[in-house]
Amino acid sequence: MSILINGHTKVICQGITGSAGAFHTRGCLDYGTQVVAGVTPGKGGRTDDNGLPIFNTVADAVRNTAADASMIFVPPAFAADGIIEAAAAGLKTIVTVTEGIPTQDMIRVKAVLRDYPHANLIGPNCPGIISPGRKVPGSGEGPHAKFQGGCKIGIMPGYIHLAREDASTGKAVGIISRSGTLTYEAVWQCTVLGLGQSTCIGIGGDPVKGLNFIELLDLFNRDRDTDGVVMIGEIGGSDETDAGRWIAAHMTKPVVAFIAGLTAPKGKRMGHAGAIIGGADDTAQAKIEALEECGVAVAHSPAHLGSKMAEALAVEVPAGA
Repeated sequence: MSILINGHTKVICQGITGSAGAFHTRGCLDYGTQVVAGVTPGKGGRTDDNGLPIFNTVADAVRNTAADASMIFVPPAFAADGIIEAAAAGLKTIVTVTEGIPTQDMIRVKAVLRDYPHANLIGPNCPGIISPGRKVPGSGEGPHAKFQGGCKIGIMPGYIHLAREDASTGKAVGIISRSGTLTYEAVWQCTVLGLGQSTCIGIGGDPVKGLNFIELLDLFNRDRDTDGVVMIGEIGGSDETDAGRWIAAHMTKPVVAFIAGLTAPKGKRMGHAGAIIGGADDTAQAKIEALEECGVAVAHSPAHLGSKMAEALAVEVPAGA
């Protein structure tokens, strides 16, 4: 099982004729994702280098392909309208990789999305979402390996992920992260330890975004094949503290957390638009203390995320891992 996407998900790419959209569409296809079309206004009727049809509008693409998800690489100035267009066309999962979207535009998007309760927005400024597929036997190792039955929507390296069916422990965890690169770090550590992943989501580091920790924790909590959750946060805002309170009240599965930014100076933005300490409650130390008070196991180094999750699930770590 997985959340939000699976091997049956049909994906379109908005901005497919741009260099980033074209490159990562190829990566998703190589992973085995059912990418069925692209959208670029004014270029409808053509096909891309992969033979995918290009449509002028998302509505046209959905009508012709029965797509239910989108990957957005539209430039920042137009990305908000792209998100709204995807929601209006009925898409259920909208992954916005684009960074640099003005905050005011995202405030407008969030308001409009209230009229489209079916739409789940991931991002913006995020690596995307993946529900790992099974490795095809004899297909090679590393980036050359082939996978089937999974779905990758975004820019993450698919080959580091591990399906539950291929996991030596028989366990699978969900991963939610504000940081793209730390998502990959947590994934790789879990894979090395024989812990599969049900679904991994990079939610992005912008202050105004789509799905947040609590909504995703709830989905993982209800997914019968997710055994635990890794949650990676950072300085700025109260999202992690709010999630801790929700975990204490509702979560029935173990959660391991890491908070980045212990040495970040107050008032200085650190990488992400939302990663800025505004007061005593949104420092890394304050969030760590709040999570621990809520019963969340906190890894104090990103190097311990995998082993901390293995410990929480009471699985034996392979020798030498």
